[in-house]
Amino acid sequence: MLEARHGRVLELAMCNPALRNALTPEISAGLTAALRRAAEDDGIGAIVLRGEGEHFCAGGNLKSLAELRETGSKPALIERIAAVNELARALRATPRPVIAAVEGHAAGAGFSIALGCDLVVAAENAVFTMAYVRIGVNPDAGGTWHLAQALPPQLAAEAALTARPLEAALLARFGVVNRVVPAGRAREEALAWAADIAAGATAAIGRTKRLLAEARTQDLSRHLEREREFFAEGFFGPEGAEGLSAFLEKRKASFHR
Repeated sequence: MLEARHGRVLELAMCNPALRNALTPEISAGLTAALRRAAEDDGIGAIVLRGEGEHFCAGGNLKSLAELRETGSKPALIERIAAVNELARALRATPRPVIAAVEGHAAGAGFSIALGCDLVVAAENAVFTMAYVRIGVNPDAGGTWHLAQALPPQLAAEAALTARPLEAALLARFGVVNRVVPAGRAREEALAWAADIAAGATAAIGRTKRLLAEARTQDLSRHLEREREFFAEGFFGPEGAEGLSAFLEKRKASFHR
């Protein structure tokens, strides 16, 4: 895993290019730890997640998984999936917006991880595949949960049940991919977008991300109460003071001086 800071933007890269950035327990654990550190660092306003080289992530290392099957080590398999699940939870739990920069293939758990990010920038040649059924297993890392949330039922079923590759342009039409860019430009576009977001009101953005997540499982009455609670917290905080002053003074707000 590679980790770099660009001002208020944290860049994380899955680094296993010879295997199209197939996940290892070390990569999963490293990303999870970095996301949790970022959640506690007010100097980070946004995160970019990408793959090193020409691909985003090919999912699990099938050769390594085959070795687990040969040894019959079910506990080791469960532990490996648990590490990827922790990564999926960390993506949702961090208050920092996470932008996936997808080049080439995002397959299996790689597709699940991209879906778990808040925003997706994809190269026009990017291909997303929920490839699990091809090897006789079901999706993990939240793949079916995110597909069901993001796509119409029939398209979600087609992606999961047939392992149909989905192109970036198709996912963009359904709002799963936010921006489609020329091949080789996903990282650049994602970093620029992340810098723009990171210049904003970090705490307010974090609360908004949390509200969006809670809206999936909360009834309207409870959600209205949460919005009211968070609104008051922000309004009487330093970001609310700066934002309101900037509006009344007809200037651009400066949340990070």
